[in-house]
Amino acid sequence: MKKLKSQKSTFGKKVLDGAFRTMCERLVASNNPNLFLLNYDLKRLSVVSLFVVPKQFFVREIIEVRKPLAVTARRAGWIGCNILLNQIPAPGKIFIVKNGQPQPKELVLAQWKKTLFLRDEAVEARGWLIEVMKCVELIGKPEFELNDVYAFEGRLSQLYPNNRHVKQKIRQQLQVLRDHGYLDFVSRGYYRLRTQD
Repeated sequence: MKKLKSQKSTFGKKVLDGAFRTMCERLVASNNPNLFLLNYDLKRLSVVSLFVVPKQFFVREIIEVRKPLAVTARRAGWIGCNILLNQIPAPGKIFIVKNGQPQPKELVLAQWKKTLFLRDEAVEARGWLIEVMKCVELIGKPEFELNDVYAFEGRLSQLYPNNRHVKQKIRQQLQVLRDHGYLDFVSRGYYRLRTQD
C-alpha cells in the first residue's frame, strides 16, 4: 500500500495529513501505507525529487495533532494532524530521484532493505529504536561511544517519562540495532555505523 503527496515547493519540516484519529489507528495496523513525497517543476514538466518514507517509520512520535476546527467551520471540531518529517531519521527518507537525478536502483533497494527489521517490532519498540537511531545520527560521526548516546538521556526521558531506566534501554536498543546489522560493535562501549553495501 502506498500514499503519494506532491507539490511544487520543497517539503519542509512537516506535511499536512488527514484525521488524527485515523492516523493513530493506522499506526498499529498492518495496512499502514508507505508515504511517497514528490516535488515537481511544472515549467519543465519534470520531477525534482521523489522520496519514500517506509511505513515502519510511522510511529506516534512523528505525528503532530492539530487544533480542532473552529465551531464556525463546516466540520467543526474535526482534528487533523501533521507528519513531522524533521523527526524521521535519514534512513527513513529513501530518495528515488534527488536533485532531478534518478538514484541507482541498487542503492535504493539496499536502503529499503536496511530497516525492514523495524516492521517486526511492536509500535512502542519501534519508537524507541527510531529515537536511538536519531540520537546516533545527531552525534554526526560514523564511530561513536556509548557515552555519546547517553548524552541524549534527558531528551529520551522527556519522550518516555514512564521509563526509569533510560540508560539500560539505550544499551538494549543499540544491541538490537547491532543484531540487525544497522551498526557494528567495535569494542566495549564503542560502535560504528555500518556503511551501505
